[in-house]
Amino acid sequence: MLLRLIGFFTNLFYYHRISTQMLSPAENHLGPWAILVPVLGALVIGLMARFGSDRIRGHGIPEAIESILINGSRVEPKLAILKPLSSAISIGSGGPFGAEGPIIMTGGAFGSMIAQFFHLTSVERKTLLVAGAAAGMSATFNAPLAAVLLAVELLLFEWKPRSVIPVALASATAAAARFYILGGGALFPVPPHIAFAGGTALAACLLAGLAAGILSALLTAAVYLAEDSFQHLPIHWMWWPPIGGLVVGLGGLIFPQALGVGYDTIGALLQGDVPRNIILGILLVKSVIWAVSLGSGTSGGVLAPLLMMGGALGGLEAGWFQHIGITGLGVGFWPLVSLGAILGGTMRSPFTGILFAIELTHDLNMLLPLVIAAFTAHAFTVLTLRRSILTEKVSRRGFHLSREYAVDPLETLLVQDVMRTRLIALSSTNSIDDIRSALKQSHGPQGQQLYPVLDANGSLLGCVTRGELSRAAESGKFRSVTEITKPPEAPAHPDESLRAIVYRMAGSGSTRFLVTDREVKSKLLGLVSLEDLLRARTRALHEERTRERVLRIRIPFAEQSLK
Repeated sequence: MLLRLIGFFTNLFYYHRISTQMLSPAENHLGPWAILVPVLGALVIGLMARFGSDRIRGHGIPEAIESILINGSRVEPKLAILKPLSSAISIGSGGPFGAEGPIIMTGGAFGSMIAQFFHLTSVERKTLLVAGAAAGMSATFNAPLAAVLLAVELLLFEWKPRSVIPVALASATAAAARFYILGGGALFPVPPHIAFAGGTALAACLLAGLAAGILSALLTAAVYLAEDSFQHLPIHWMWWPPIGGLVVGLGGLIFPQALGVGYDTIGALLQGDVPRNIILGILLVKSVIWAVSLGSGTSGGVLAPLLMMGGALGGLEAGWFQHIGITGLGVGFWPLVSLGAILGGTMRSPFTGILFAIELTHDLNMLLPLVIAAFTAHAFTVLTLRRSILTEKVSRRGFHLSREYAVDPLETLLVQDVMRTRLIALSSTNSIDDIRSALKQSHGPQGQQLYPVLDANGSLLGCVTRGELSRAAESGKFRSVTEITKPPEAPAHPDESLRAIVYRMAGSGSTRFLVTDREVKSKLLGLVSLEDLLRARTRALHEERTRERVLRIRIPFAEQSLK
């Protein structure tokens, strides 16, 4: 539907006719008047954002992330209409964007809207939101597995079956529906490349990945430089998109192929039949108008422009690599390598970039070159940029995301590893004087805050907090500690993981638990508190940062010669 809307507005704006056929704006005959078309489209978007919803601004993925983090995965139902409509107007009026970001946001809006009709938790709403987003991407590009990976790496932030399975099923369903509606096959079919490119070509993939990483960093910096520049303008943000539209119009006058989605240009790049002047135009003009327009806050996606610019970079590299003797790799080899690498570098999602490039072309022989190039680009941007083009916008609103998947240190440590066994325990026969003595022995900020109460046989009867002891000592109303003793909350056990204790603390509001034997419930073993969990975190940081040599090689002859 969105692609038909884009075709409708392209025909309306540039060819003054009613049709939903997908056409390139580059073939229009408006002459210099074509400069005004992106301005008009951007003006409409500014008005829609101002009086409809400002959530339509941007390329979709950061907005989806923000909905998950801030709004409990609640998306306004009107976004399901306004987002695709604004994106279709933006792209149809020449905006240098793709349809995938808006489709991701639109699919997420539908998923969230369905979830809001049912009695669900925030996590369950998130799953449905992300399922809708993944389905949208899968249907657009016929890339169901890459859509799942994108969802996991950028939206879910977890690999739990409760989330991944529904998202995967939604993505597969969307891909199957696309097959019945639009047919199967690769979106950008290419001739199969050789099964093994050879050592020299694989080494050259490192250079291609490095170049893609540099371009990724430059594009990310350019987008947010443009956004910062617009922030300093003394006008309302609704007027920023028309200014960006003017830059798009001027760029389109210089290089018409920079306008619109450009799927045909991407296909031509992968076929290896794009002239050098077109390649340079994409890298110089398309990149500039894309960065400025996106920074102005208009509506549109980033994946298709990144595919085009990555393909153009590869097309430029192909001639140079051929000049130094790296030949026989087949047409479109370097555009495809760079296409996947720039996705891995710009989005900080190398697995998504690799798989996306393969699913777009159905060329599994490109797996190894793509792995080398995508991870090289990813490494460069990790070293040079604090955040990706997708998460920088969210971080500017106060949410600094870490997408590093690792085993939680609290999951590998047990209560018995950190619990305190030296405790002050109170007897059931303790008097008020004994209470005062106990308080004096444990004064200070690190003093004991929870006191177990034992009977004459040393069995656990209950517990009492430091505050309760203080109030009892001051009031003088209690003769025995048993009068203020409470049964302990469900005690911890020495073989429990610290992560389980964290969840119990969060659920109960308590920051400390007594530790008892699992078999003999009344046998006290120690105490575990929030401070102990923090020490466990400190231990994990120490292991991560402290370097040591475990093995040493001794050369006996060298030692004898020194003597």
